[in-house]
Amino acid sequence: MKKFASFYLAFTFVLLYVPIFYLIGYSFNKGGDMNGFTGFTWKHYQTMFADSRLMSILLQTFVLAFSSALLATIIGTFGAIYIHHARKKYQNALLSTNNVLLVSPDVMIGASFLILFTTLKFQLGSMSVLFSHIAFSIPIVVLMVLPRLKEMNQDMINAAYDLGASQFQMMKEVMLPYLTPGIIAGYFMAFTYSLDDFAVTFFLTGNGFTTLSVEIYSRARRGISLDINALSTIVFLFSILLVMGYYYISQDKEDKHA
Repeated sequence: MKKFASFYLAFTFVLLYVPIFYLIGYSFNKGGDMNGFTGFTWKHYQTMFADSRLMSILLQTFVLAFSSALLATIIGTFGAIYIHHARKKYQNALLSTNNVLLVSPDVMIGASFLILFTTLKFQLGSMSVLFSHIAFSIPIVVLMVLPRLKEMNQDMINAAYDLGASQFQMMKEVMLPYLTPGIIAGYFMAFTYSLDDFAVTFFLTGNGFTTLSVEIYSRARRGISLDINALSTIVFLFSILLVMGYYYISQDKEDKHA
């Protein structure tokens, strides 16, 4: 059974990572396509960095992801606290409402936001995309923070109140520090979802604003360009650094509370 589990795990990793490394390998191809590797070159990376439009879109995408994740984390954290302290008969209803955006198809969510903003005469662009990313990121943060909140010993909160702490002091000194690993996990998950979202963003970009996923889709329709391979490689390496940073921060927080 152990051998089968090891084989299955190895097969899964190969299936997941071989296409990625195939894409990365061809980002260094001297040829202009992926039909055969003809030699090593950095020219696709040079072309990518020289493309001011692409660099601007890359910056927009990361600013959007950082901003939406930050706001969603703040709202989602206090939302999780509210749900946790709500009466039992309301908790299931609140959780069900929270989870609607998680189980709904992205196309439906994007179309719903498009109808909403169009009805409100709200101009499509950076703000419409930001609001939509915050909206679908909040349930993710809630689900990351809520289990940590349920694990928290109520005696810690009672002790803080017994020592004369106000509600604000209890939140600042007791609850939020304990919830920090869940909050960090929620932030990184929200950031990742925002960074690679396509369907919702596609409906709401409007004129003058776009994100990396929409731009890659648009360029891929015109034909394969190895500049996209180079860009994808940079984003993939950044994602690895992000994951490493997440585990380092999470482990450090866990050690401090151990």
